[in-house]
Order: sequence, then structure tokens, then C-alpha cells
Amino acid sequence: MDIDIKEEEKKLLGEYKDKLKKLKLVEQEHKAVGQVFTKGLLPIYILFILDSEPSNGNDISRKIGDRTDNLWTPSTGGIYPILKKFEKEGIIKGTWNEGKKKISKEYSLTDKGKTELKSKKELLKDGIDNALTIFKIIYKDLYEVK
Repeated sequence: MDIDIKEEEKKLLGEYKDKLKKLKLVEQEHKAVGQVFTKGLLPIYILFILDSEPSNGNDISRKIGDRTDNLWTPSTGGIYPILKKFEKEGIIKGTWNEGKKKISKEYSLTDKGKTELKSKKELLKDGIDNALTIFKIIYKDLYEVK
């Protein structure tokens, strides 16, 4: 039995490239789904969390994790830029809390922030509701036995 090593190498390289392309596509799709949360829902959810009590970025991440049964615990690397942006816009106010063991900046909603939260909730309500309906349909189509 004669095996052409060059042809076998070409075949394996082609298979490798195909699998790598598929993995990259899956990674891109995963990032896109993640962006729905980080870019779409995280800013409004930060405002929601701050509406209940002042918190720092670490606490906000932990509270979101707790509220979602740890299905979604955003990184503080995604939270702090949003807090900085909101503070610059006057939506939240940051104050240094030196009374605790560790000095941290706690953020609270301003009146403008409360108005912004109310406005965003109204604006996004139908969109979130529609997205939930779509996700349920897709889930049913993909995973429930017909």
C-alpha cells in the first residue's frame, strides 16, 4: 500500500483549516451574543442596581451575579468604563468611601440618572419583551422534540 505523504498532508491541512474557520465563526457568534448583554443590557442594569443603593463596581458585578443566579456575572472591566461614562454625563455621582476596610468609590444615581433609568426602561421594554419571545421560539425550535 503506497501512501502519498504530500497528498495526506494537504488533506489534513485542509481539514485543519476548515475546523479552525468553524471555531472562529463560533467564537464570533459567542461574542455577538455576549455583546447583547454587555452593550445592550449592562448599562441599564447598572442603573437599576444603583437605584436600590449606592455601590462600587465590584459590588455591582456581584449583585448582578446574585440576581441572575450566577448565570451572568459581568466583569468589572466592563462595568467601570460605563460608570466613568455615566459619572461624566451626570447620571451618577461617585464619592470616595474611606470608612470601610478598603477605600472605594461608591456610585449613586443622581436625579438625572433616575430620569434616565425610567426613560431607558420604557424605551427598552417592548424590545426586551420581543427578544424574550423570539428566544423562546428559537429555543423551542432547536431543542424541544417535535
